[in-house]
Amino acid sequence: MTFTTKRAFNFNAGPSALPLEVLQKAQAELVDFQGTGMSVMELSHRSATFEAVHNEAIARLRKLFEIPENYEVLFLQGGASLQFTMIPMNFLQEGKKASYIQTGAWSEKAFKEAKLFGTPVEAASTKENNYKNIPALENINIDPEAAYVHLTSNNTIFGTQWKTFPTTGDIPLIADMSSDILSKKVDVSNFSMIYAGAQKNLGPSGVTVVIARKDLLEKANTNIPTMLQYEIHVKNNSLYNTPPTFGIYMLGEVLKWVEEQGGLDVIEKRNEEKAAYIYDVIDNSNGFYYGHATEDSRSLMNITFRVADEELEKKFLAEAKEAGFVGLNGHRSVGGCRASAYNSVPVEACKALADFMVKFQQDNQ
Repeated sequence: MTFTTKRAFNFNAGPSALPLEVLQKAQAELVDFQGTGMSVMELSHRSATFEAVHNEAIARLRKLFEIPENYEVLFLQGGASLQFTMIPMNFLQEGKKASYIQTGAWSEKAFKEAKLFGTPVEAASTKENNYKNIPALENINIDPEAAYVHLTSNNTIFGTQWKTFPTTGDIPLIADMSSDILSKKVDVSNFSMIYAGAQKNLGPSGVTVVIARKDLLEKANTNIPTMLQYEIHVKNNSLYNTPPTFGIYMLGEVLKWVEEQGGLDVIEKRNEEKAAYIYDVIDNSNGFYYGHATEDSRSLMNITFRVADEELEKKFLAEAKEAGFVGLNGHRSVGGCRASAYNSVPVEACKALADFMVKFQQDNQ
C-alpha cells in the first residue's frame, strides 16, 4: 500500500526539518532493522548490530567534518543546555576565569550556568543593540589567563552568525554550534571543543554531539558526578549508559544523506542560495520588510525579519500559515518573523517563501 503525504514548508527553528529520504528509509526499517526482526529502538545498545550503527555514525561525522585524530567524538544527552553546565564543571578550574562572548540568548544562558562554578567574564557583547550583530574581532577582550573562551557560532533567535572566528592562541576555544554545524566547512583544529544539539542540522532531538580535543579532556575535573565527566563517556565510547539509540541511528542516516548530496561544499553553496532568495526579497522591498541582523552578520540558517506595519505582520503570518508555511513566527522574546533554513529545508521551500513574500507585498501596499 502506498501513502502520499503532503509535506509542509517547514521553517521551524528546532526540532526542524529532516530529509524526506531519511524519513522514508527510517519508515521502511522501523519494524525490521537489517533482518533482526526488531526496530533499531528495540536493539540492545550493547549488541553488535547497534554498535555498528553507532560507530558508523561517528566515522561519517569524522569524515564529513574533517575531524583530526587528536579529537574525541561523543554522543551525549541533555542538549546543548547541559553542556552549558558540563563545560565549566569540567574546565573552569578554581581560581581561573573564563571568557564568554555574548551574542544572544543562548550565550547568555551559558554565561549564567558558568557563574555557578567559577568566574565567567564578558569578552565582548552586542546586547546593547539587541544583538543585531557579531562583535568585531578587534573589540573582543580575552583574559590572557582564561581557562577557555566560549562563543555561540549562530544565534537562532536574533539571526546572526559568525563569519570569522577569533584566534585564541593557547587558550582553548569552545563553540556551541547547535544551529549551524555541518552547514559549511569549518576548520575544527581552530577549536578545542565544539558541541551541538542534533535537532537542527544533524537529526532528531535527543542527541548532543561533542567534539573535543584530547589535551583539553586531559585537564578536566574528575571531582564531579560520574555522568558529567567527559572522560567517562570517552572511555565507554558514549555507551556508559543507554544512549538515545534511535536518534543516533537517524543522525547517521542524515550524515549519509549529506554525503550523497556531495558533502559540505555542496551543502554550503545550497544554503547560500536558499538564504539569498529570502534576503533579496527583504532588501528589495523598500522597507516593507526589514531584517533584524546587520548585513555583515546575517545568518544563513535563521533569517529574522519584520513587516513594517504590525497589523500587516499579523496578517502575513496568518496567510503564510494558510499557504502551508510552518514555523515562521519569531521567537517569543523578540517577535517578528523567522525562517529557519537548515540543511534539510529544500531550495524549493525557500523559493516558495520568497515568492509568497513578494506577492504579499504586492497585495498589501
